[in-house]
Amino acid sequence: MRRLAIVLVAACVLGLAPGAHADPEETDPDLAKRDADYAAGRKAVEAKNWSEAVARLRKAEVRNPDSADLHNFLGYSYRNLKQFDPAFRHYKRAIEIDPRHRGAHEYIGEAYLMTGDLPNAEKHLKALREICLLPCEELTDLEKAVAQYRKTNKP
Repeated sequence: MRRLAIVLVAACVLGLAPGAHADPEETDPDLAKRDADYAAGRKAVEAKNWSEAVARLRKAEVRNPDSADLHNFLGYSYRNLKQFDPAFRHYKRAIEIDPRHRGAHEYIGEAYLMTGDLPNAEKHLKALREICLLPCEELTDLEKAVAQYRKTNKP
């Protein structure tokens, strides 16, 4: 029993906890190799060319409707275009596909803050606290965003 506990602690320290991903934003890093539109959409996201990102990612979505990463990036692109309805739809789909998708929880929380919905942002902050057994960037970023929102939106 003690040996099992040691193995589990070591796995957590090394980032091998159940549900942990090597890259929190991409749970399927090979998708860009398999789908040129997804790869082009990711490049457009990196270049902050949101309209191009949406156009390319929507084409990739036809072939990859169950990719949490793709929906997360679509949500992020729509959010940056200030099109919150499709952003929320894609973030929710990403979380439906992968309930532990840290990037989607962070980004939807930030989108809720952008629309003045602190209670829903806090729900995703709570989810990240349950997902991230050790501190993770997504949790830290959303905690900072919520704290800043509270500071600037005092009743």
